Amino acid sequence: MKIAVLAVQGAFAEHIDKLKRLGVDCIELRQRADLEQDIDGLILPGGESTVQGKLLQDLQMLEPLRDRISRGLPVLGTCAGLILLARKISNDGAVWLGTLPVCVQRNAYGRQLGSFHTEAEVKGIGTVPMTFIRAPYVESLMETQDGEALARVDGRIVAVRYGNQIGTAFHPELDEDDRIHEMFLHLCRKNSAR
Repeated sequence: MKIAVLAVQGAFAEHIDKLKRLGVDCIELRQRADLEQDIDGLILPGGESTVQGKLLQDLQMLEPLRDRISRGLPVLGTCAGLILLARKISNDGAVWLGTLPVCVQRNAYGRQLGSFHTEAEVKGIGTVPMTFIRAPYVESLMETQDGEALARVDGRIVAVRYGNQIGTAFHPELDEDDRIHEMFLHLCRKNSAR
């Protein structure tokens, strides 16, 4: 199994380290040519969503990634990655990939000083540590047929799943707990087996 990690900006190194620790081969997506490789899943890391989105456009990677995700490529978007996936951003007119039918609010917990750490229940895996840094949250699920809220903190949705897409407002790559990545890898294996 091979997982691609978007490596144009943000916390991609931490995701790569976690995948390697879990015994998974990974590649860094830095340019359009990198998309020619066979991959079983994609991670969109935290960082600055506007910068990542513009770089994906400039590098002509936005459309090919949107197409692969729309055709079922499993994807895990964390923090900025969740914003890249979102179909609507309530406090920003930009939409990047738009494959995840959710409405999110950027910087919902304030600036850097509003960052925090907590623990909360994630559906199907139990209580996990959650690190929020200038984090968004999901205001609403736009379609409920294939979607579900996986976790809430203070009543706000902070993790969702739609089909083969998982989005988290927090940074699972920054904590020792591997269960979010393991949930994603399970999804990748299941998809590859089809």
